[in-house]
Amino acid sequence: MQSEMDIKIEMCEIGKRVYNRGMVAANDGNFSVKLSENEFLCTPTGVSKGFMTPEYICKVDAEGNVIEANEGFKPSSEIKMHMRVYKEREDVKAVVHAHPMYATTFAVCGLPLTEPIMPEAVLSLGTVPLAKYGTPSTMEIPDAVSEYLPYYDAVLLENHGALSYADSLMGAYHKMESLEFYARLLYQAKMLGGPKELTDEQVKRLYGMRRQYGLTGRHPLKSGQMRNERCWKCLR
Repeated sequence: MQSEMDIKIEMCEIGKRVYNRGMVAANDGNFSVKLSENEFLCTPTGVSKGFMTPEYICKVDAEGNVIEANEGFKPSSEIKMHMRVYKEREDVKAVVHAHPMYATTFAVCGLPLTEPIMPEAVLSLGTVPLAKYGTPSTMEIPDAVSEYLPYYDAVLLENHGALSYADSLMGAYHKMESLEFYARLLYQAKMLGGPKELTDEQVKRLYGMRRQYGLTGRHPLKSGQMRNERCWKCLR
């Protein structure tokens, strides 16, 4: 079991990865880890996530109130969004919010990621819906993502960015990586005339392999949400 300091160190490492991969600019992005039912670690506001050290990390309760924070550091202004995820998904232990270039490009164009184009994306994510726009730091974003939380492990935020969550911080980060790769591949395929999509039968066979690979989290096919995949409007 990781100690609290080990988790803080891992959060700083994930911050470097997110920053170095161009998933955030300047002080953008935030992520958190659940310690217990009423204790959470989160990144601070107004700080580049690529240059954090453990003393930057804040601790809050389930309402987002500060439990511990070193002088000069305040919890992320987006903590309300994180807490909504933890409230509605008991299996989730970590949340990552970032602005990866290709995924955010789809988000600002009002387009969800619905085409099943490669096995890895189908296995890991299924599809990625688009939550309607909400003003940052308000309850509008938590309310917008709420309807998708029971069925998906990643959500695009309209005109904003992306959100991913999993049973570990590394898992949540990997979901964000997978989301960005999916978005980039789909974007580039469209530049060449559009991708050749997997058939419904191929998608179902891939879903059946999730247990074989030990994949955790939720998948839209199980809940029946992965419907009419070729319609852009289904997940808006």
